[in-house]
Amino acid sequence: IILLLFVQLRMTSFLVFGKNGWIGGMVIKLLQEKGYTVIEAESRLENVQDVAAELDKVKPDFVIDAAGLTGRPNVDWCEFHKEDVVRVNVVGTVALADACWKRQIPCTIYATGCIYEYDSEHPMNSGIGFTEEEEPNFKGSFYSYTKTLAEKLLRVYSNVLLLRVRMPISDDLHPRNFITKISKYERVVNIPNSMSVLHDLLPASIEMTVHGLKGVYNFTNPGVISHNQILDLYKQYIDPNFTYKNFTLEEQAKILAAGRSNNELDATKLVEACKEFGIVIPPIQESIVGVFERMKANLAKLRVY
Repeated sequence: IILLLFVQLRMTSFLVFGKNGWIGGMVIKLLQEKGYTVIEAESRLENVQDVAAELDKVKPDFVIDAAGLTGRPNVDWCEFHKEDVVRVNVVGTVALADACWKRQIPCTIYATGCIYEYDSEHPMNSGIGFTEEEEPNFKGSFYSYTKTLAEKLLRVYSNVLLLRVRMPISDDLHPRNFITKISKYERVVNIPNSMSVLHDLLPASIEMTVHGLKGVYNFTNPGVISHNQILDLYKQYIDPNFTYKNFTLEEQAKILAAGRSNNELDATKLVEACKEFGIVIPPIQESIVGVFERMKANLAKLRVY
């Protein structure tokens, strides 16, 4: 029986877009560790014909899309490269889902939850999060605008699982890790937000894919956590000499080309779905402690070697 299960895993293939990206690289590693056959996509989303040709060549059982343009060093870049962002985040992403639909291939897409902002019906610290069915209300950045457009179109496709990631957190000090980012800012706003702990969520995304889930999911840990709470833990676990300063949203706006989304997403749908195959998604306030414990241990190992 064990041999049969192993053979079935090896026969199940994933074509993964975004092999050079942070999340894409982690997903590829997780799939390989689980024994799946993984093909790293060579085509780029904006080259629609190349993508279709690669799908026909590889004939994967599943497609995972972790590609996209977020901008370097941050989303302000997107304000000045709008055509490029549209070609990848809207045209390319939707074309991939469409090409998969034509070939009856399930397609999992890591999207964003940065398409909402706190409002009168979802006040900060109220515990009332935006659900998957509520209309996006954040229009502060071109990046978020393209993601909203793409999501509206992707909802049409019955083969798509769309996972809304927010402020992703990892167990190391990778430059894309939200913890790393805010630890290097001169000043930070102190606002509670929904966030995605990748240690908890990326394995869940693979299970959701192979179990055939479709539709839109808020892909965050339940609850919210503030920038200050994270940086206080950073000081406690990683750097006791670390200090930081706060500033207001109004002060922040003066130094940014684009606005930043702040919101709470309702993770109920995700939590209930994952229960069906034995995965528990812990609340962010609980999960973040584990993040720093693992980060401290990982950094200690690096110092040893």
